[in-house]
Amino acid sequence: MNKESLFYISKRESISWQKSWLIRGIAIVLALIFCGVITMLLTGLNPIQVFRTILYGAFGTTRKSWVSFQKLAILLGISLAITPAFKMRFWNIGAEGQVLIGCLACAACMITLGGKVSSGVLIVISLLASLAAGALWGFLPAFFKARWETNETLFTLMMNYIATQLAAYFIIVWEVPKGSGNIGIINQTSQAGWLPMIGGQQYLLTILLIVLLTIVMYIYLTYSKHGYEISVVGESRRTASYAGIKVDRVIIRTMVLSGAICGLVGFLLVSGNDHTLTTTLVGGRGFTAVMVSWLAKFNPIGMIFTSLLLVVLERGATEISSTFSLNHSFADILTGIILFFIIGSDFFTTYQLHFRKAKKEGK
Repeated sequence: MNKESLFYISKRESISWQKSWLIRGIAIVLALIFCGVITMLLTGLNPIQVFRTILYGAFGTTRKSWVSFQKLAILLGISLAITPAFKMRFWNIGAEGQVLIGCLACAACMITLGGKVSSGVLIVISLLASLAAGALWGFLPAFFKARWETNETLFTLMMNYIATQLAAYFIIVWEVPKGSGNIGIINQTSQAGWLPMIGGQQYLLTILLIVLLTIVMYIYLTYSKHGYEISVVGESRRTASYAGIKVDRVIIRTMVLSGAICGLVGFLLVSGNDHTLTTTLVGGRGFTAVMVSWLAKFNPIGMIFTSLLLVVLERGATEISSTFSLNHSFADILTGIILFFIIGSDFFTTYQLHFRKAKKEGK
C-alpha cells in the first residue's frame, strides 16, 4: 500500500508584492533570532546589545549616517546599472570593471585638464568621459554576444581584469610622489573637477542623483517601450523575434546603457566622493550589486531596501568587531546567516507548500 506524502510543492502562478515582502520580513526576523542564539552560545554576549551595536555602526552619529547613505547610494547605483541586463537574462558580471573604467576616465580628465579649463567645464568633460568609457565596456561583450553568441559571463568577468590592469598602469604613471604607488588626492588645492557640496555635505549631491536615477530606472523598466522589450527578450528571445523585436539591437542597447550608468557611478566615486583612483576603489560592490538586484527581483524600489540591509550589515560588522574585540569573522558569520535566510525565503516566494488533509479510515 502506497502512502501519500504529508505535503507537496507547487510553483506559484503569481504572488502579490505585499505577501512577497512579508515572507522576506519573516525570514529576517527568524534570521535575527537564530543569530541571537548563535551569539549567546559562542560569545556569551547579549544579542540585543550586539544588534544595537550593529545599528550604531551604521547610524550612531551624524558622520556615520552620511557615510552609510553614501555607501548605500553607490551600491544602489551599481545595482540599478546591472538590472536592465539581468532582467534581459544577460548575465553582466562586469560591473566592477565598468565602474572602475569610469573612475579611470574621470581621473584622467581631472589630472590632465586640471587648471587648463574651468572646474565646471572639467566636471562636464569628466562626466562625458566616464559615461563613454563605461558604455564602451558594456558594448564590447554585448556586441560579441549578439554577433557570435559568446559567453557573456566570462567575457564581462575578463573585462574586469583588463580594467583593473589599466587602472594599475596609469596609477604608476600618475603616482605622486614617484615611487609611492598611489595618486593621492587629485587637485587637492584647486579642487578642479570636484563636484560641489550642497548644504555643506560632501555626499548629498551623490545621494540625490542616485535617488533621481532610481525613479528614472523604475519608470524606464516599468512603463517604457524599451523596458517592455527587455522583459520580452528576457522571457524568450525566440518569442521576442516573432513579435518583431530586434533582439541583437536590444542586447547591445541595454548593455551600453548598463555600462554607461556604471561609468556614471565611477564618476561620482572620483569626482564626488574619494577624489582619487585606486584599483580597489569599487571595493567589490560590482559583485555585491548582483545580490542586491536579484534579491529585489529586479525592482528598483525594492533595491533600496536590499542595498540598505547589506550596507547596515557591512558597517555593523566592523563596529561589533571593534566594540566587543571579536574576530571580524564572527561578524561575517552573522551576515552570512542573515543572507542565507533571505535567499532561502526566495523559495517560498516562488513555490508553495500544500499539506494534505488526513483521510478518515474506511473512506
